[in-house]
Amino acid sequence: MRRSDEVLKRGFDLLLSGIGLMVFWPVILAAWAAASLETRSNGFFLQTRVGRDGKLFRVVKIKTMKPVEGVDTTVTTAHDMRITRSGRFFRRTKIDELPQLWNVFTGEMSLVGPRPDVPGFADRLEGDDRVILTVRPGITGPATIKYKNEEEILATQMDPEAYNEEVIWPDKVEINKEYIRNWSLAGDIEIIIKTIKGT
Repeated sequence: MRRSDEVLKRGFDLLLSGIGLMVFWPVILAAWAAASLETRSNGFFLQTRVGRDGKLFRVVKIKTMKPVEGVDTTVTTAHDMRITRSGRFFRRTKIDELPQLWNVFTGEMSLVGPRPDVPGFADRLEGDDRVILTVRPGITGPATIKYKNEEEILATQMDPEAYNEEVIWPDKVEINKEYIRNWSLAGDIEIIIKTIKGT
């Protein structure tokens, strides 16, 4: 991605995330209150993720899960017993993702890009796959759209963690490399529209 493309993308992110925060803060506040009541804890979910250049940052989301003794995997399926009642609604409507507009506004993330993973995936990329670390991770992206039903897909697998590591993750890497190679602002706008429409 050229320097001029990076400046254009960052300006677009700043504008839309600022507008988004002003428009959606009541929704974020209501979702935080509901999640706080149901989980009896802070309704914001803060988790360390791998960002641009491999730098770690704290992603902000609405809490949709509660601790369950003996379940500590980072892979989530549709039947995950940790998902709360309100969390199921927030995940289906993507309301849980709205606080990430703050991560975009502060420059840790972009509206569109590879999803930020927990340590153990992107930070272990090698060779030309590491191009993924040259851009800010995004709230949505082409891989996110392709795997919008990822939790349902994983729920059908005998070993969800192995399927994610051996099938889904390598495919996401290739999709994200293609996205970076062919980046355009029009492409980002198209991805955002598809995400909103759920297509």
